[in-house]
Amino acid sequence: MAVLAYSLGKREINQHFTIRNAKLISLVVVFFLLVFHTVFRYYGGGDSCEWLLSKGRFLGENMWQPYGCMMHKYKSIEAKTCLTGKRVAFLGDSRVRQLFHSFIKTIDPDSGKSEDRDFLWHPEANNSMKERLLSWTHVSASANIFLIYIHVIQWSIKLHSGSGESLQQYKVNLTAISAPLERLADHVEVYWVLQDPVYEEALSADRKMITNQQVQLYNQAAVDVLHGTSAVKLLSATRQASLEILTQSNDGLHMPESSRNVGAMILMNSVCNKLLKPIDGSCCQTLPPPNVFQKLSACFFLVSAMVLLILHVVGNNRPHRAVPPDVESLEEKKPVTAPVPLSPKAPLQSLCKMGLIMGYFYLCDRADMFLKEQKFYTHSTFFIPLICIFVLGVFYNENTKETKLLNREQTDEWKGWMQLVILVYHISGASAFVPVYMHVRVLVAAYLFQTGYGHFSFFWLKGDFGLYRVCQVLFRLNFLVVVLCMVMNRPYQFYYFVPLVTFWFILIYGVMAMWPQILQKRANSSGIWHLGILAKLLALLVLICFFAFSQSLFEAVFAVWPVSKLFELNGSIHEWWFRWKLDRFAVIHGMLFAFVYLLLQKRQVLSEGKGEALFSAKISNLLLFLSVVSFIVRVPIILVYFILSCTCFGKQKEKNIPGYARSLYSSFFAWFGKISLELFICQYHIWLAADTKGILVLIPGNPSINIMVSTFIFVCVAHEVSLITNDLAQVVIPKDNVALLKRLGALGVCTLMVLLLARGATLGA
Repeated sequence: MAVLAYSLGKREINQHFTIRNAKLISLVVVFFLLVFHTVFRYYGGGDSCEWLLSKGRFLGENMWQPYGCMMHKYKSIEAKTCLTGKRVAFLGDSRVRQLFHSFIKTIDPDSGKSEDRDFLWHPEANNSMKERLLSWTHVSASANIFLIYIHVIQWSIKLHSGSGESLQQYKVNLTAISAPLERLADHVEVYWVLQDPVYEEALSADRKMITNQQVQLYNQAAVDVLHGTSAVKLLSATRQASLEILTQSNDGLHMPESSRNVGAMILMNSVCNKLLKPIDGSCCQTLPPPNVFQKLSACFFLVSAMVLLILHVVGNNRPHRAVPPDVESLEEKKPVTAPVPLSPKAPLQSLCKMGLIMGYFYLCDRADMFLKEQKFYTHSTFFIPLICIFVLGVFYNENTKETKLLNREQTDEWKGWMQLVILVYHISGASAFVPVYMHVRVLVAAYLFQTGYGHFSFFWLKGDFGLYRVCQVLFRLNFLVVVLCMVMNRPYQFYYFVPLVTFWFILIYGVMAMWPQILQKRANSSGIWHLGILAKLLALLVLICFFAFSQSLFEAVFAVWPVSKLFELNGSIHEWWFRWKLDRFAVIHGMLFAFVYLLLQKRQVLSEGKGEALFSAKISNLLLFLSVVSFIVRVPIILVYFILSCTCFGKQKEKNIPGYARSLYSSFFAWFGKISLELFICQYHIWLAADTKGILVLIPGNPSINIMVSTFIFVCVAHEVSLITNDLAQVVIPKDNVALLKRLGALGVCTLMVLLLARGATLGA
């Protein structure tokens, strides 16, 4: 035993130093990334407007990815909102006419018509075009002319057979119209489009003179003349899009619909992003300045750093990290020796670390520092990482300390692999694939099942309904999210899983703490108390059903201020209603399972020794029979969910029956399970981007290396946030009830002031 304890202790020490070294490496990597992106952005890298118009690639067949930013796919109602009362003019040849029709279909996909949207036939840059532009320069800037889109070359080449004199005349004409273009660009969006390539093999005989060499010469002439006119925007991204699908052109000259749609959507993003500010349209969008809460958060962390610096100069004892309790059951791990009391520097150090981490969050998802890209789902981007993860999970396996059903290591393992699946699901954009989405919904329900199982088990066995324990749980669940709400300017409901588990914890606490308090000790004295706990669960089930089948009742409860501020998203509680209703019965299933399991355990019906089957042979055969019958009855549902959903449930049950299986667990999955909550929340801003709509790009040009680097930093940050939360919980939540009540009162006053300030800002807006 002594040798085993020594080896375990040594392994934990080695693991601690490995994690600490990994965090130091991640800190150095972040520093160099900040330097690189700062230099790249401010010394020749351009901005997202230039990237949108000039660079990009196809993701798959139809999704265009601009370099370094996200392109929003505009719907008809959004396009109409942006362009209402504004006149748009397209000047050019038949290619522009096609692009004009694609642009109009974006605004009105049914009729393909729109007022104040004009196509004007000007196939050459000549005096006719110049006169048209000059007539517009006499119009006041307050007129409705909003956008001018010009695209000409092919007729100049065709009419003059691609002669050198024609190219020189084109340059002269372009120079002549550059002056009115520049004057127009002072108050009108003006775009000059570089000509798309042609598919020479498919060109008809009368168009053979339009070669890609000629197109390139004319494009270069346009760049030479107009590049100095900074107000006129050159659009070359459509040329890149056309190059990738050139062979799909029917006549060699006119591009396929997918290329035209890319051009129309690029134009919509360039014009409308700055007005509508879609969260998944980071291209050409100006960032809002920090609000009051963000400034206050920054000041708070700066003051903490200054106080820590003063204390460091004065000198204090070295802090000691407290032993972290389990968030689900809050059972503290007993240290060998009593922990040393925290010094005054310990919470300040934690706050300073949190300030640095929040600074990184802000730079990743609220500042114009790092690049962002759109998600694009393929089967390989989802399933290949999953295979690699599960191979690692199987490789790192250890013996559990106990063989009880759903023991600590096993629940950590369960949470860990589920969290990793959810992370891969999010970053791969797998929500676009409905079968994967359905199975991930099962994993979220399993998390809520564990919530019901863990909290019920604790209250049933321990009977600790004290204020200290409740505040500890609520602090650990909500600390990171509350800070992010302030720093990232997001509502509480945006991080939907935390409000969900917080709500269910409070509900479980209310059910178990309300009179009569029925605990295992009391139930052992008389079996009637078992009926009492079942009656409580039945009452909870009825309450859930009332809320689930009456949306009006649900809204009447949660739409009342100030409760509504916790559950509103975009001014409505519909998202909260949707999230709550999806898995409304998962928690009560977990509570009922915990009750039955603990009852069977107390009655010694289960055999939980190592190497022993969980049930006797007769009971196992009966359960097998019931499982087969249930399978046959549920075949239609299983077919909808695919065989995988049945397999997941089956493996979970099968794993808990033989004792040797219960004595093994994956330490790889369990490690991630211990920080699953932090992983789920941190991914929103430092692994994903644009509030989960896109992907954060730290290493441009290499998606594989980018994912590895961003994942490494993301996991290190999540682990450190978990430790910081533990440290601060020991300081913020005192065990003395009087001191705790005073702090809760102060917190209530501060929360009320914040809510009133937020309400005043909303009414003022």
